[in-house]
Amino acid sequence: MKLIVAFGNPGAQYNFTRHNFGFLALDFYFKVNNLSWESHEKFSAIWKKDGDTIFIKPQTFYNEIGTSVRAFADFYKISSENIFIICDDFNLPFGQIRERAHGSAGGNNGLKSVIQHLGTENFPRLRLGTGNDELRKKLGDVDFVLSKFTTSEKSNLPEILKKVSEKIESI
Repeated sequence: MKLIVAFGNPGAQYNFTRHNFGFLALDFYFKVNNLSWESHEKFSAIWKKDGDTIFIKPQTFYNEIGTSVRAFADFYKISSENIFIICDDFNLPFGQIRERAHGSAGGNNGLKSVIQHLGTENFPRLRLGTGNDELRKKLGDVDFVLSKFTTSEKSNLPEILKKVSEKIESI
């Protein structure tokens, strides 16, 4: 069994924000693959089981995502090596995708939460670059991650999301 976790914040006001890049990527994957989310929540997440894979969008806020990940991992007996995280990373240039088998949180509070709740850094992740140094300096880190994508960034999203969808497919 595999668990694929998209990072984001619940609520329409967070749609198309940098912190919700994970949600956006998984929603795109669902659209391409004609999947739909379950209408009910389980363990504070919107989810879908498809074959031997469970997809989740935790409905806790970003910094508490680990509670939902741990609940699914425990209930379905999923080892950390089979938990795949899709999250934003403002330290990577916009559009860059970095895949890692394990590693530190690198300042990402959602990853810190998952590491704390699982008790390990040993889980794969796709980090989606949201970096825009000029805007980040202007807004500060908190407002930057909660800001919407710029017009030029939005125009590049379909190509980026297609690449992420292919990576999800390979999982």
